[in-house]
Order: sequence, then C-alpha cells, then structure tokens
Amino acid sequence: MAIRQAIRSAVVNTLLLRERLQSGVSYNPLSPEMAQNPYPTYASLRGRDPVHRSRLMNAWVFSRFADVDAILRDHRHFSSDPRKRVASRRQASLPTVAEPSMLFLDPPDHTRLRALVNKAFTPRAVAALEPHIRELMTTLLDAVDDPSAFDLMQAVAKPLPVIIIAEMLGIPPADREQFGIWSNQRARILEPTLTPAERETAESAMAALDEYLVPIISERKADPQDDIISALAQAEEEGDRLSEREVLVMLRLLLVAGNETTTNLIGNGMLALLRHPEQLAALRDDPGLIPSAVEELLRYDSPVQVDMRHAIEDCDVNGFRVRRGDSVVMLLGAANRDPDRFEAPDRLDVRRGDQNHLAFGRGIHHCLGAPLARLEGRIVLESLIERFGSMRPLDDRPPFRSSVVLRGLLSLPVAAAPA
Repeated sequence: MAIRQAIRSAVVNTLLLRERLQSGVSYNPLSPEMAQNPYPTYASLRGRDPVHRSRLMNAWVFSRFADVDAILRDHRHFSSDPRKRVASRRQASLPTVAEPSMLFLDPPDHTRLRALVNKAFTPRAVAALEPHIRELMTTLLDAVDDPSAFDLMQAVAKPLPVIIIAEMLGIPPADREQFGIWSNQRARILEPTLTPAERETAESAMAALDEYLVPIISERKADPQDDIISALAQAEEEGDRLSEREVLVMLRLLLVAGNETTTNLIGNGMLALLRHPEQLAALRDDPGLIPSAVEELLRYDSPVQVDMRHAIEDCDVNGFRVRRGDSVVMLLGAANRDPDRFEAPDRLDVRRGDQNHLAFGRGIHHCLGAPLARLEGRIVLESLIERFGSMRPLDDRPPFRSSVVLRGLLSLPVAAAPA
C-alpha cells in the first residue's frame, strides 16, 4: 500500500510540475492547502492562466466569472449527463451512473422532472416554514449546555438543515439522525476524488435509503399527507407522473442538496463573520442587513466550489475554443472572487447586496432549493444575534473537510455570551 501511494504521489507531482512549467501555475484540488483555503490558488489561476489545462483532471479549468457564467447558461453545448461524455480510456473504466438525478440530466428529461418537482417547492410553501424554522433554532440553541465553549457545527449547522428537509419529506423524528448519516455518506458521490471504499459506503447508504423510502412512497400514494414525498408521488404535469424509481432518485437528491449545502452555508458564513467582527457588529447594529449578508456569505465562501460539464459540440467560450469531448471544470468559488465582476472581491462586505453570484449555479440547473437555503441562513443569523451578545472563534484555523466540490467545516468551536 505504501509503495502504491508513493507511486501515485510521484505521478501527481509530475503532472503538477508539467502544469506549472507550461502555465506558471498548477491546480491541485487534492492538496491540504486547497481544502483549508483555496482562494490564493484561485487568484493565481485567474491572473496567470484563467483557462487552465489540468493534467491531473484531464480538463479545462475556468476561473473567471464571465466564462463560468457562460458555460453554466449554455446547456446546448455543455452537458451535465455523464452518459453523454466522450470518455478517455481511464474514464471509460470508471463506474457509470445508472440512474442519474435531475442534477445530471439535460433537456428534455431535466425539463420534465424539474417541472414536476417544482410543485413541491413553491415560494408560498417555503415562506410558510419560517415560524417553524425559528422554533427549531430556539430548541437547538436552548440545548447548548455551555455557550462559552460549543461547536456551532454540531449545535446548529449540521442538525438544522437535516431536520428541516426530513420534516419536509415527511420523515418521522425518530429517524432523522439516521437520515443525516445517509446524507453525509451519499454526498461523497459528488466528489471526483471518491475512493472505492467511499463509493461502496455511498452505494450502501443509497440502498438503505431506498429500502426505507419505498414503503413510505406506497403509503403516500394511497394516503397523501402534507409533505414532499406525497407531493412527488402525486405530482402531475400534462398527464405525466414520476415513476417510483424517479421519485426515489429525486428524494436522494433532495436529501443531499437540502442538507449538505445549507450546512456549509451556515458554517462557512459564520466563520467568515467571526473572522470579521466589524461585519458581525454591523449586523447587530442593523439586523435589516441580514438578507444582504446571506448573499455576501454565499459569494465570499461558496458552499459549492466546483461544477463540471463536458462539451457535446465544438464551441467557443468568450473566444476560447472548446472541442467536442472536452471536460470542463468551473471554479464557482474563483468566479465569485473575480475582481472583473466584484469590487474588492476578497473583502467581506455585508452591505454589498449583490445577488448576482454563482453560489447557486446558473441556467437550467440553478439550485431548486435556493429560497429555502436563503431562508435558513437568514433565520440562523437572526437567531444567533438575538441570543448572543458576543461571539468569537476558539480556533483560528478550524478544519475543513477534504473535498473538492462541497466546501465545509468539520467543526467550528465558538465562545458566546448571552445578549
């Protein structure tokens, strides 16, 4: 095993050296430095080689806002469906996606599924959740034994989103903890660095989740309740309904998307505010800034850092020629710090009030749950500011998870004093 790891490390270092010699910069999404703070590397890519050839990922890496925005909007030339990829010999040996979720589909399949699931996420339904989310936040904060030293991730950021999505789906309270475990295990499937062991764990979690959900779907078809499983089971658009398998795939996606990304928004956002106490003080002085602050936190340290597509036709991206079969990696976190789009982008400014970031993606795959994530983020900030008169971090460098696509903290120890 040690010899194999040494060989792999030597190959990676050789590929990265070739990148650096050819362009003056290299992109290693696997490095510990990238996990802790990717933004210096992003700045180097934007400045030196904004359309970077990654030998490691065998892809073009785009880091400018204009380029990432253009690709996300162009589903005619850039596909999300891995089954349409013109695979290399190595890629062809990798497992294929048997049942891709809406996240990995193109029109017309994506259009059909999105139209059906939209009925379960109306603005009215999301707005109606606000009183209950506030109650949940109160309960979670009441459970903090010692505000002078607690982990904000364990106390709030991790439990709140999974409770909310579990309730929306119609999952009994006793099963929420298991739901969170399945979600964390399944979320790794989004990572390009997925190991065989992690894939096996993710597939086992998916199988267990399916086994749990199948009888509930059948029950909701016969006796609908006020929850998303019932809405999906009953959803209909021009005579078209979701099959049981499609409902299962959709529920898997909602579980991960409704949990992981909002957890990261809360954790990354609070860390940014704790590192910039003057910005947190501005929110205390004027809570009306909190909706603007949520947008700025999404931009400043995006929960989803990377998105990927593959070209299904030759095309241009702002003058750069992309060939059919090319894979492209879009650095959302880099695009959201592009000085050509945002003034002083490395400065956290809760008064910025700019919603035109790429944290929720763009185009047909724009995040379905964006209104819910914004609502949860706003309520968390409001509740913490109301509850605590002061907050400070207990760790100058809290650890981030080792991942490429999803950026989130393992823990966030804080000290708080009652208001």
